[in-house]
Amino acid sequence: MWIIFGLLAIGATLFNLYTFSTGKDYKLAMAIALSLTALTLCAEYSLIAMWVEAEDWAALADVVPGMERALWVLTMSSIGLNVLPIFLERAKEKQKSKA
Repeated sequence: MWIIFGLLAIGATLFNLYTFSTGKDYKLAMAIALSLTALTLCAEYSLIAMWVEAEDWAALADVVPGMERALWVLTMSSIGLNVLPIFLERAKEKQKSKA
């Protein structure tokens, strides 16, 4: 399930950047993308919880160290890319007010 949420979060992030670049309202796409990122993290946590309940220590030892780094990097990237339009919009407004 986390893969589905992750792919949807990536798609929503790309859609967010596309809507901003075309000058349309991007805030709903941003909210959806960040929500899907959160759901991805929750789904991954649920998967790990199932492995703990099943006492599948081999799966935990194999997957968790690499996934931890990947989830941090991807989550920070998602946050950065999704709030980027806000900062770009503010910079554009500052340039307009100076002119």
